[in-house]
Amino acid sequence: MGDFPLKLDVDKVISYGDDLILCLKNKRDLDTLKQSLDGIKMLQSSCETDFSEIKNLLEAEYQTRITECKKKIDNAKSGVIADADIDSLQKDLLEELNKENKLQEELRIVSDEMSNLEHQRVSIEGRKQILKKREREELRAQMELSMYASVTKIIPDLADQNQISGHIVDRDKRMVKQFKFEPSKVSPFEMCNDLWKMINL
Repeated sequence: MGDFPLKLDVDKVISYGDDLILCLKNKRDLDTLKQSLDGIKMLQSSCETDFSEIKNLLEAEYQTRITECKKKIDNAKSGVIADADIDSLQKDLLEELNKENKLQEELRIVSDEMSNLEHQRVSIEGRKQILKKREREELRAQMELSMYASVTKIIPDLADQNQISGHIVDRDKRMVKQFKFEPSKVSPFEMCNDLWKMINL
């Protein structure tokens, strides 16, 4: 094989190539997740603003109505009025209290929805971090693959998983040689030996 100081690990090069292909296929998922995260942030901000405004308005309105009803009942109790008027005022008070209870239930539902949105945002942030990590790994794999190709002059063909194939590119001699091995017919030692011979020709 000669005195060439570097050793070639073909399986490792092929493994890096496979990982690179998988990372490139998942690129669209990152864009979709980024768009979803931006949409959720905008929706959450809008919901929080609307929720706060509606809550303040409704609480103020119903508190005013309840206070007025209580004042009317107090005035009615302190004065001499008919039983029908007292019943009417108590009925109004009960209606206002029922409306307040419904409002509290609606506010609880909105609060639960906002909590769900926050959980989704946290989940998407986590997935975004994972995709960023994959991008860094992809970049590292590309750099390693480029380094292997530069040092060994071998560019593997990763499309066919049933055989080991690719090209040997010698820029100085402006030559491109194609190689192809079937792992079932050739031992790893023989493959390495043949590749070194092709590189050193």
